[in-house]
Amino acid sequence: MDKNINKETVVLHADGEWKQKEGTVAPAIYYTATFSANDPTEFAEMAGTPRHGNYYTRYGNPVHDRVISIMAELEGTETALVSSSGMGAIATTLLSLVSAGDHVIAQTRHYMSTTKIMDEMLPRFGVETTVVEQADVKNFEEAIRPNTKLIMIETPVNPTLVVTDIEAVVEFAKKHGILVVADNTFASPINQRPHDFGVDVIVHSATKYLGGHHDITAGVICTSNELAEKIWDTHTSLGSVLSPMDAWLLLRGLRTLPVRMERINENALRLAKFLEQLPQIENVYYPGLESHPQHGIAKKQMKGFGAVIAFAIKGDYAATQRFVSSLKLTTNAVSLGGVESLAVHTASMWEGALNEEQMKTAGIPVNFVRFSVGLEHIEDLKADVLQALKSI
Repeated sequence: MDKNINKETVVLHADGEWKQKEGTVAPAIYYTATFSANDPTEFAEMAGTPRHGNYYTRYGNPVHDRVISIMAELEGTETALVSSSGMGAIATTLLSLVSAGDHVIAQTRHYMSTTKIMDEMLPRFGVETTVVEQADVKNFEEAIRPNTKLIMIETPVNPTLVVTDIEAVVEFAKKHGILVVADNTFASPINQRPHDFGVDVIVHSATKYLGGHHDITAGVICTSNELAEKIWDTHTSLGSVLSPMDAWLLLRGLRTLPVRMERINENALRLAKFLEQLPQIENVYYPGLESHPQHGIAKKQMKGFGAVIAFAIKGDYAATQRFVSSLKLTTNAVSLGGVESLAVHTASMWEGALNEEQMKTAGIPVNFVRFSVGLEHIEDLKADVLQALKSI
């Protein structure tokens, strides 16, 4: 599509080629595992074409193709791939791009399953990993070794909302011929486009903002055609396949992504400012606040600051649990980026997946709350927080 087309139009029309083929306003769901060929010659062509959308759904599906066309436009990449989860996208990407003897640099703070891949999985396959404190970009450069193959960043990071300077990381990575992979889940392509700063691969948990309704599990990988074929080859072997129905629901979610993000960004910033004024709140972490340590970097690379607010209650582990349990409009559940607000006591969630040392490294205190702001009226969300604070 024309590069000047706005994102509100992209999500509705970037898959126009398929609309013309199908002749329907709403997309068709190709709920089939396999597709037929008219003759042996056509079958050989289908079997030998990477990412063929009408051969076998583990390889591709027409609904996948529609999602891919929109996501590539949103992130500004040549193409994209879809998977059955965000971690499917991350694991497939990493296992495609590194080999035994390579070195990977990651952050001290990542989504907990990404942390486990870095700490536990990659070393099992002979890949060295170094984690650095991402707030100071010099730490990445100082960690580079002759065998460094890839740098993994996530910004803003889950759950502490530390911001990584994308442009600075990419600048020195390119000098050394190192690939950069960015988890853009917490920002969304509406608020941030890492590829504009030179990032090679962008991954998303599409379960979050992209789907937007807490009803699917999906992942997306946005990159160049060259890297996509390499990643796809691993993807077909690992089998992290997005079902046609979930692809259809993801496509439906993408249609409203820009308008949802506009309201989410507004609600979250207003709630974060409100929380800063409350005496029962110790600290508030949100990239859109001037008090955020990396607010300047966030403003440079983000157009909006997303749904997630992290804040510390003036209380202990039990008091923080009581606060989260006392919320009425806001649901105590994992995930983020959907139409409903969700909140979790971060320590309760992370301790089931990370050990004590990993929790300490990730900087997760016992009184931390992760709050994903939805589309409710902001005054109702404020009132819900106030009544829940009475429980501590």
